[in-house]
Amino acid sequence: MSALPRARSSTAPASPAAPEGTGRDAMPDDQLMLAYARGDAAAFDVLYARHEGGLFRFVRRLLGARLASQADEVFQDTWVRIITARESFSPQGAAWRTWAFTIAHNLAMDRLRVSGREVALDGHAGEDDEAIPALERGVHGASDDVATHPSAEELAFWRAAGRRLLACLDELPTEQRAAFLLHHEDGLTVEALATSLQIGFETVRSRLRYGLQKLRGCMERYLAVLEGAR
Repeated sequence: MSALPRARSSTAPASPAAPEGTGRDAMPDDQLMLAYARGDAAAFDVLYARHEGGLFRFVRRLLGARLASQADEVFQDTWVRIITARESFSPQGAAWRTWAFTIAHNLAMDRLRVSGREVALDGHAGEDDEAIPALERGVHGASDDVATHPSAEELAFWRAAGRRLLACLDELPTEQRAAFLLHHEDGLTVEALATSLQIGFETVRSRLRYGLQKLRGCMERYLAVLEGAR
């Protein structure tokens, strides 16, 4: 992942010298974006450092393995779009994180459409709204006990589970993968997803349910181990 050119490029507004100790690190995302729009380029630096990793992971996983080589370009385009649209951002419209990830989603979906990979699969998946099992908690963090003093066997298990989860995500239809990543990894509510993606509430729920069902089937071996350890 290459570094984004500094926000003080010709696309960004000139910034007056900011006094030290202004506490930008403690500022919420929305306030940082508003400060950047007013000319505080250092506020953008904080935003970028705060969300660089999560945004890139989202783009990479949404594009999937076949378009992985384009992840860096889409990631860069996302930040350029954020810079260009800085004056149009409004906290009353959507939280900054929701706004930024929606930009990334739309750019990635454009690439997927051009590649011919996008597959839409919606409908009604039944009434099973069971909560997500320890799928992501286990793969990304394991249990507190394991994370504190993991054995070689436990480390090997979680690394294999992580690789399998990425492969399973890659097998999901694009719309389901996008909904799953935005909801379960990036914390967008179903309501926020429906608003940001401009689709119906039930359509979002349907995509999430279908995607989760497929992930459960794909991760069955690892989930069985987790369930047996309870």
